[in-house]
Amino acid sequence: MAGILWTIITLLVLFWIIGLAVHIGGGLIHIAIIIAIILVAINLLTGRGARI
Repeated sequence: MAGILWTIITLLVLFWIIGLAVHIGGGLIHIAIIIAIILVAINLLTGRGARI
């Protein structure tokens, strides 16, 4: 489960960087990065981050 979570986080960050580079998506890109940050925080706070 943690592997899938990190894959989703990586994809969201990658899409965010691509969105910044080509200036598309506007607010949706920023919502995606906020979701990625929230998922990282939840993962670290629940202790699942130690099994990377």
